Amino acid sequence: MLFKTQKKAEIGDHIFFKNGVIGIVEKVYDNSVITKITENNTEWEFKENKTVVAHKNYKVLA
Repeated sequence: MLFKTQKKAEIGDHIFFKNGVIGIVEKVYDNSVITKITENNTEWEFKENKTVVAHKNYKVLA
């Protein structure tokens, strides 16, 4: 899996977090992003397939 070196994601970027969850950024805030989950390889469940992720807790996929 390849990651970009940028720190903050932008709208439309694919991000990886929680050791197996991939999502598309829908909105960017100062400290976090709202993400639509596209792939979930964990036991975690996300209401309406969306979640908020802090900038320090994800990596942007290349």
